[in-house]
Amino acid sequence: MLASLEKMENGYIAIFKRQWENAVEEVWSALTENNKLQQWMPNLEVVDLRTNGTMVFNMNDGTGEFFEITILDCKENSYWQFEWGEGAVRFELEPAEDDCVLLLKEYIPVLNNHIAKDLAGWQICLEMLHEVLKGRQMEFPSQSWEAYYEEYQKIVHPLLDDRE
Repeated sequence: MLASLEKMENGYIAIFKRQWENAVEEVWSALTENNKLQQWMPNLEVVDLRTNGTMVFNMNDGTGEFFEITILDCKENSYWQFEWGEGAVRFELEPAEDDCVLLLKEYIPVLNNHIAKDLAGWQICLEMLHEVLKGRQMEFPSQSWEAYYEEYQKIVHPLLDDRE
């Protein structure tokens, strides 16, 4: 299921919703523990998991280069929000009987041509996260990313035209 993209007062919000047969604690662990996090988002590393804590985005290009990301808001087993470029990304978890509902929200201050790539990337990351929760690993599926990128371009590009 593709994310929804909605206009807000201060930009846009993309919302991905998933319901998985896992406890909230299992999903939280896969989101925030580096050994699991890096199986679905290999660039991210949690340094200090708390509000105003830090993470790093590793370039993973052999240079050893990275940049720090501030954790904007965090409550264990509930939500985790961090800087993402000029905007932010927020994961929210809610129990639903024996399942967990995950909302991934990307706050986008200004739409540009790169947003469709970001959304396709998050789409794939969520698929990879789901595999981690099943106890499996998955290589980054480039062909699937390209297909999602095309779909997200169809959503983003008309909104780019509406800005002008």
